Amino acid sequence: MDRYKTNLRVSSHSIYSYNTKVAKIDHIKRTIKPLGWWSVTTSKHINYVAREYNYEVIK
Repeated sequence: MDRYKTNLRVSSHSIYSYNTKVAKIDHIKRTIKPLGWWSVTTSKHINYVAREYNYEVIK
């Protein structure tokens, strides 16, 4: 997660952008579910994590 290390944080089951929980990670289904609609930058954070994990973003 080197690219967005300043404003992006990933816990075991969540993605945080600018200290706000923005998505849930399901490791069994290999999916990421955004929690609402987000700015372009936050959407980039979510998609970046999905690419790094090779998971699908469910919208």
